[in-house]
Amino acid sequence: MSGSDLIIHAGDIGVPTILPPLRKLAPTFAVRGNIDEGEWAASLPEQLDVQVGALRFYVIHRHSDLVIDPPTEQIAAVIHGHSHKPSIEWRRGVLHLNPGSAGPRRFKLPITVARVRVSGLTIEPELLTL
Repeated sequence: MSGSDLIIHAGDIGVPTILPPLRKLAPTFAVRGNIDEGEWAASLPEQLDVQVGALRFYVIHRHSDLVIDPPTEQIAAVIHGHSHKPSIEWRRGVLHLNPGSAGPRRFKLPITVARVRVSGLTIEPELLTL
């Protein structure tokens, strides 16, 4: 998104042409989703630890694949995709955020992105319908 300090993509990118325009807008961090296949996708990690200001965000495609304990690991937010169901949840002081899908409509779900404002140790997430 224009005006963003960084962009996080939680997988199911679909085609390699999606990432270069995002990288022109802001530093972009992306993980491989279950529909991401081929040589271009093989270079994408399955999970990422992203520093966002003073906070750590953990990015993974399938929330069910989460094997760490975010509070113990001092993770402030877990960003995940896969279901494409936009959601904001707080669990034991950790944000669990699924931004939904900004691409083609998935199932009957809305087309959404998430914006997260970070100020010091404060996180303010919101879902935006496109």
